[in-house]
Amino acid sequence: MSNKDVISIIGLGYVGLPVAVAFAKKYDVIGFDINNSRIDELNNSIDKTLEVSEEELKSTPLFFTNEPKELQKANFHIVAVPTPIDDSNRPDLNILFKASETLGAQLKSGDIVVYESTVYPGVTEEECVPVLEKASGLKCGVDFYVGYSPERINPGDKEHTFTKITKVVSGQDEKTLEKVAEIYGSVVEAGVFKAQSIQVAEAAKVIENTQRDLNIAFMNELSIIFDKLNIDTKSVLEAASTKWNFLKFYPGLVGGHCIGVDPYYLTHKAQKVGYHPEVILSGRRINDSMGEYVVNKVTQTLVKMSHEIVGSEVNLLGLTFKENCPDIRNTRVLDIYNEFIKLGLKVNICDPLADQGELENQYGVAPVPLEDLTPQSILVLAVPHEKILNNGNWGQFVKPEGVFVDIKGAIGSEEASKYSKAYWRL
Repeated sequence: MSNKDVISIIGLGYVGLPVAVAFAKKYDVIGFDINNSRIDELNNSIDKTLEVSEEELKSTPLFFTNEPKELQKANFHIVAVPTPIDDSNRPDLNILFKASETLGAQLKSGDIVVYESTVYPGVTEEECVPVLEKASGLKCGVDFYVGYSPERINPGDKEHTFTKITKVVSGQDEKTLEKVAEIYGSVVEAGVFKAQSIQVAEAAKVIENTQRDLNIAFMNELSIIFDKLNIDTKSVLEAASTKWNFLKFYPGLVGGHCIGVDPYYLTHKAQKVGYHPEVILSGRRINDSMGEYVVNKVTQTLVKMSHEIVGSEVNLLGLTFKENCPDIRNTRVLDIYNEFIKLGLKVNICDPLADQGELENQYGVAPVPLEDLTPQSILVLAVPHEKILNNGNWGQFVKPEGVFVDIKGAIGSEEASKYSKAYWRL
């Protein structure tokens, strides 16, 4: 490790910021983002993603900037920008390419560029390198070098943090790999794993989340089957989990920027080389359909109770993609909201963690404060944030003759029965 190494982090979101903070404890770090308001917030020690505390930001020596020229001061660059999918579920690499172009214009001879963004195998060397070369006028493998180290940050998880998760690293040649391993190994307490190649590291990333996606899809399909058999899925899983090698997965909505997106990167590449992936896409179809399934189940329950659907009102608690996290990207709770709207129902959305401005700008949804909600015929606990669970009085949200939907089974039938005649969970 050279004390002269200066690290830049391009993209200061859920992944980039924790990485920048970790490195800043041992290196001079330049945190770059094109979002001016994000830079202003960070310079005021405010992190809206809730990944880094105000105290840690204040105590960590970090330089935040939106000026590309500042990247020239670094020799080791880490790109951690979003790689979403488009409306047709195809990889959208535009942000990654723009970041590569911005960085490329500032590259110097001897620099190393490491990508952390999720991609399909081949993107780093076949698609990003040409962008870097064109913008810099330099030659990869001669003037600068590239590596790939897939991000493994789990938003909202304060246990499995950046330094505590084994870091997969790779480089285009042995010398680059050793340097990348040395830099990451100096801050990642859990150690590093040297992948055989950049493409191996890229592939490892996409299959990690694809595996989780498929396992959750299996649980969701079991939930549908057991519901038809009038068997409680959670009780079945509790019984099956007593076997030592039973994998503990649970049904639920699969959204967010990783599990609901990464499989499409792998299937896209598979189709480009002439293979149609049956299992992966089948799992995706199941998981993407769960919002519609939940609403259908609610309406069927109302009909059985001789309850009027038209004119019913819904309290929908939680809109982020997972509990205790403010991230609303690719949230599948929105599917539930849209299905209820199609039926002509009024839906009151409440999420104490989601940014109100983002909800209104991205989804056209105006949230209602928790304390302003009144009992309605339908209560859907979609995301069990602690701030919602700590409220305790479910009678504030659902009428005694109404339907209480607890998607993840966070409350349980015994507690819910105190407030509603009908309780249901996946």
